[in-house]
Formats: sequence, structure tokens, C-alpha cells
Amino acid sequence: MTVLSRLQAAAPMVRQLHRTQVWGWLVRGSDAQHSLIARGLRQPRGRSRQGGMNLAPQTALETAQESQAGSSLLKGVLFTAGFCGTTFVGAAIWQYETLRSHLSQRSWTDWVNKQWNEMEGWQHKQGDIRKEINKWWNDLTEGQKVFWPICFINTVVFACWNNPALQRTMLKYFCSNPAARAVCWPMFLSTFSHFAFFHLAMNMYVLHSFSTGVCASLGREQFLAMYLSGGVVSSLASHVFKVAMRCPGPSLGASGAIMALLGYFCTQNPNAQLGIVFIPGINFSADSALKAVMCLDAVGIALGWRTFDHAAHLGGALFGLLYALYGTKYIWGNREPIMRQWHEIRSKANERLDGKPKDE
Repeated sequence: MTVLSRLQAAAPMVRQLHRTQVWGWLVRGSDAQHSLIARGLRQPRGRSRQGGMNLAPQTALETAQESQAGSSLLKGVLFTAGFCGTTFVGAAIWQYETLRSHLSQRSWTDWVNKQWNEMEGWQHKQGDIRKEINKWWNDLTEGQKVFWPICFINTVVFACWNNPALQRTMLKYFCSNPAARAVCWPMFLSTFSHFAFFHLAMNMYVLHSFSTGVCASLGREQFLAMYLSGGVVSSLASHVFKVAMRCPGPSLGASGAIMALLGYFCTQNPNAQLGIVFIPGINFSADSALKAVMCLDAVGIALGWRTFDHAAHLGGALFGLLYALYGTKYIWGNREPIMRQWHEIRSKANERLDGKPKDE
């Protein structure tokens, strides 16, 4: 046998050995903490990711169950449908209670404020810290009043990532992965989760920029329902892409939910002028910005970029776009039966508490 024929015969074995070694390096690495699965938002398909931010935790992840990804995807679909429906029903009830509180002569908020002001030792604090906090809060727009609690929750979750004792819990419930054991709740909790400070800061900056405009159009109840639903829908889009491409891995961040707000705002206000904070003097229309971002995410999906979860971004943007076109009319516009049903439930509950029916 010639040397050339021996090399040709040995080539398939060499290729198989090379693939086995590469896969072992991807899964285990020289150290579990330096494996490529533990780096980036999704594991690369046969090659290491070049460049980009390290947005996922640098620690060993739980073993991926790729064989269960299909059934996990079905769970994700059912969870998304149930979560979005429950969120909008809750928002409708919240709006009912808000309107009822405003129409009622005795509001529970008035009682809370009265008790707070009558607390012993607080009378002399007028004009001090408490008054300044109240003034700051009252001067906020409705969108900012929704933004700051969301920002606070994201900050607390970010702080939890830096507590070694909580790492296992954070990896299990605050990273969305279709191949993980816990599938459903991480789709929601991961939208409040950031491992890198730069990731958190940029997302909160963009959310703050759009919260006032979107909330002014939707109202705080509908705004929050769309934000939370957009986050879960974007997680579902990420799951679908990962299962289809057989590249499971962890994702986290509020980007998908924020992209839903961006998609809504740009669809409702296509001629609004936007800019980039790092590039002053460059302005463009909201319509052009949405198209550019969606095209960029589509290219990222096609080329397999791993720096961001482009499937989640695109899913969130599409959700916001479709909600702007149809959601406000066919979803939020049909909330009256829910509010009527809640009114009847509330009235019957009050009758039982009072011991006698109230006159209509």
C-alpha cells in the first residue's frame, strides 16, 4: 500500500477523532469553568465564538438535555399562551380597580397616607428626606413610575448573580434554555436577569428612553402587560430557533421585552426622530430604525452570530409590531367582558362579607 493510499484510508478516522476532541473541549474544556458552553448566550455550533461581549455567567452550566428539547418547546408554547393571557387579564382587573379607586370617596391610598403622616416622630420630618422622595416620585411620568420598579428588580437580580451562594439557583431559574430541566418560569425570570453590568446598563438606558412615550400611548396597565408578554414571547422565539438549529444554550436579559416596546413605538410613531447616544448628531426616523434593527437581527440569525440572542430580539420586535397593528384593537379593546365579570365577582364577594345583597 502506498503512502498516499494509507493517508486516504486514515483521513475519515482523523476527522472523526478531531470532531470528538472538539466536542469534548466544547462540553468540558480544560476546566469546567472555561468550557465554551459556559461562555456566551448560546453554545457555538462546532467552533468558538470570535469576539463579542461575555454576557453569560462564567461558570459550569447544568447538563443540557437535547433529547428533551422538543417536549420542552411544547411546554414553552403552552406557558407563553397561558402567561400572556393571564397577564392581560390581570392588567384589565388592575385598570378596573384603579378606576374604581378614583371614583370611590374613600381610597385605600388615602388611608395609607393618613396613617403614614400620623406616625409618631414623623411630624418634624416635613421638608426632609421623606418629602423629597414624595416630590421626586410625584414628578415622574407614568412611564417612569413603571420603569423604576422594573429597574430595581433588574438591579437586585444582577446583585444576586454576584453572590456565589445563589449561583445554582440563578443558573436554574434566571437563564432561559430549552434543553434545561426548568423551562417555563426561566422564560419569564430571565427577562429580569443580567450577568454583565454593561448589559444591564444599556438595557435600562433604552427602557428608560422609551418608557414614557409608550406608556403615554398605552397606559401603565397595558404597558406592563405588553412588556412582560413581549419578554416571554421573545424567550419562546429564542427556544424555537435553538431547537430548530440544535444549538441549545442559556439566554438572559431584558432585550427581548425592550425590543417589543421598540417595535410598538416605531410602528405607532414611524416619523419620530431617534438617535444613538454614542454617536451625536446622527438622527433617523423610527421606521428606519426598526427596519434596520430587524434586518440586523435577521442577518445575525442567518450567520449564526452568538454575541446576542438575535432570535429573541427579532421575536420581541415582531410581537411589538403586531401588537401595535392588532393588539390594541383585538386584545385590549375587548377587555370589557373581563372587567364586567370581575365586577360581578367583586360585588358577590362584598355581599357575602356584608351579609346582605347590595342594591344595584
